[in-house]
Amino acid sequence: MKKTVLPLFIIGLAVLMAACFPQLPVPDTGDGLVETAAAQTVDVMFTQAAFKTLVAQVTQMSAVTATPFPTATLAPTQTPFPPTSTPVPTQVPPTPTNTPVPCDWAKFEADVTVPDGSKYERGVSFTKTWRLRNIGSCAWTTDYDLVFDTGHAMNGPVAVALPKRVNPGETVDISVTLVAPDGEGEYTGNWKLRNASNAVFGLGPNANKPFWVKIEVERSDREWDKDKTLDFAKYYCDASWKSSKGSVACPSASESFKNGSVSRSSAPKLEGGYQDDEPAIIMIPSEGDDGMIQGKFPAFKVKDGDRFTALTGCLDNSDDCDVTFKLEYIADGGSVQNLKSWTEKSDGERTSINVDLSSLKDKAVQLILVVDNNNDSDDDRAFWLAPVIKR
Repeated sequence: MKKTVLPLFIIGLAVLMAACFPQLPVPDTGDGLVETAAAQTVDVMFTQAAFKTLVAQVTQMSAVTATPFPTATLAPTQTPFPPTSTPVPTQVPPTPTNTPVPCDWAKFEADVTVPDGSKYERGVSFTKTWRLRNIGSCAWTTDYDLVFDTGHAMNGPVAVALPKRVNPGETVDISVTLVAPDGEGEYTGNWKLRNASNAVFGLGPNANKPFWVKIEVERSDREWDKDKTLDFAKYYCDASWKSSKGSVACPSASESFKNGSVSRSSAPKLEGGYQDDEPAIIMIPSEGDDGMIQGKFPAFKVKDGDRFTALTGCLDNSDDCDVTFKLEYIADGGSVQNLKSWTEKSDGERTSINVDLSSLKDKAVQLILVVDNNNDSDDDRAFWLAPVIKR
């Protein structure tokens, strides 16, 4: 656009100058005319010089001041500058601090027995064993206990002492004997540990979570009134147990020669060291001159030919055992009657019992198993091996 405007301007200026200076007439040859011509020549020279000067000025003005036609102007953009380096603060690693390990803290390792969901018939005794690890900073001594926390106690003891000292990092197997409840369904019992200062602790990040036993009680097809063999050892906790000191828990948490206790062994070791493979009811009478223990079983209707059979005696390593066994009964809600009694000592001998109940035919009979201490309960570990009603 600048190149087009400048030539046109110069051409127009030239046309204007030509109009201002018309063609001169042909000069005369006279002397006066020479002077006139000279003067005119000087004028033309001045005019030409002025023209050149004007053209130069116009050219200079065009080069300097020519204004272009307006064009679309782009919006200004920010010219990126190199980012200024911001100094990064020096990362100073935190000073490690030692988090104190709790004194009493447990970790669950395994269900040694009775995994979750194990099934039992009601009244059946079982032993639950957990394997725990001491992850605290303090040793667990035998003054520490396994204690019931929440849920269903399943006839378990209030507390069971730890079987040994457990140093930090070591494991221990802790057991408790329980009984399947009477009702069908699922049952959970939560347990914890208790230290020598009676502070309770357990699992988890805060050492306060329980470990548990979880079982399912199945429908039982046993009825004491049916035509089939009645197994007293299998359902021994159906009986009502007591001693001369009062009621006795079934099963008992541990042997008690003071208050009496009852438990079941699936493979008892009999006097003389004989290991049997049939279940036995283990009865320990209470202390004192009249010390005893007894279990009264639910009533059943006696059939013709019913017989009560069992093998009785003292357990192995019960050198001072000296007891009297009694088989008693209540018929149709009457008074207690004796069927048979006999004495057992730790002499290597056992007594086989086979009592005919036909005389009680059609009666509702409750059998009572009794063991007297003969005035001293020391070492009185008496057994009824495979006690049943045979039909």
